[in-house]
Amino acid sequence: MGEYLYRRYPRAQEGELTKLRSRLVNKKALASYARALHLSDFILMSPSAAQSGGKGQETITADTVEAVIAAIYLDRGFTRAKEFVERQVLHALQSGGVAINDENYKSRLLEYAQSHGLGIPRYTIAGEEGPDHDRTFTIDVSLGNVRQGRGTGKNKKEAEQAAALRAMEQLTSRANPEH
Repeated sequence: MGEYLYRRYPRAQEGELTKLRSRLVNKKALASYARALHLSDFILMSPSAAQSGGKGQETITADTVEAVIAAIYLDRGFTRAKEFVERQVLHALQSGGVAINDENYKSRLLEYAQSHGLGIPRYTIAGEEGPDHDRTFTIDVSLGNVRQGRGTGKNKKEAEQAAALRAMEQLTSRANPEH
């Protein structure tokens, strides 16, 4: 993936290529490739895993894409595996199946807060609801002692991202009141 991005974006900075690579090979992206290939039609799962959908199924399908790439590599060699990966990534980029924009709102909030002397964001759990297998988390993010945003999600990471997004919206709207 690194070589592909280096060739495709020869003028990009190293840090930007690293961020882009991580967006193209993370669990969400791999699950997107699996959906495009309809891999879930060929995966045998336990009834509970199949019914759970969501996060568990996404992990299984993402792992399956990696296993398919490994099988191609072992059976047909590096060149064929590389061609397969590039074809999947190119298709996902062209179809919009994978986001290459920075959706890491926690990183963006941290950079914003530090560049404006606001300190380091602190995330706290404001609430948890639902049964263990279907929890919803609510997270607050604060800078200093001031709550800047609240977010909810099916896991803590998702809720923290949502809280950071709300905080960024609040902070940037205060900084640009005409918008």
